[in-house]
Amino acid sequence: MKKKIQVLIIHGGNTFKNKRDYLRDLKQSEVFLEKRIYWAGEYLEKQLGKNFQVIRPQMPMKDDAKYAEWKVVFEKYIPKLNKEVILMGNSLGGIFLAKYLSENKFPKKILATFLTCAPYDNSHSNEDLVGGFKLKSDLSLMEKNSPNLIMSFSADDECVPVYHAEQYKKKLKNAKIIIYKSKNGHFNVPKFPEIIKMIKDCVKK
Repeated sequence: MKKKIQVLIIHGGNTFKNKRDYLRDLKQSEVFLEKRIYWAGEYLEKQLGKNFQVIRPQMPMKDDAKYAEWKVVFEKYIPKLNKEVILMGNSLGGIFLAKYLSENKFPKKILATFLTCAPYDNSHSNEDLVGGFKLKSDLSLMEKNSPNLIMSFSADDECVPVYHAEQYKKKLKNAKIIIYKSKNGHFNVPKFPEIIKMIKDCVKK
């Protein structure tokens, strides 16, 4: 029986300098009673179809994330993956994968890595990027681990402005960087057909 193509997604999160800032954010953040439909949820699985297996590690304390803790959980999944895998990271999950792949040799073949609205640093952001997620200056190992690297940004994203795309472009020689006119800000969209097509295309190749 043919193995399914695995797509491992690292979700987003927040980081804070201290407990006071974390508690302030908890008080100010909005809550929703209705189910929120997001492209990286059921939509992704339905559109990819039965030949794909979507894996979503639940990273610890995503609302007050620490890189070292996420790294421990992520590495527990690696031995369970097939020989070939697709990696995806959204927002904080994007910079997590950027940092991990630029500092560690990945033991499996990565068919493609898709990073969506991944911050590069603290610049032009209303949020703190702390908790150990800071990137080192040399990102070359990232492209060696994943030669097929696609990064997506939205021109109307106030959380991770396109400035971050420019910073990644300076550090990465061969990454494909896409800037959409609008993905409702921080990719708050129920559908993302472009990434579905890119995933299926990379598998065909």
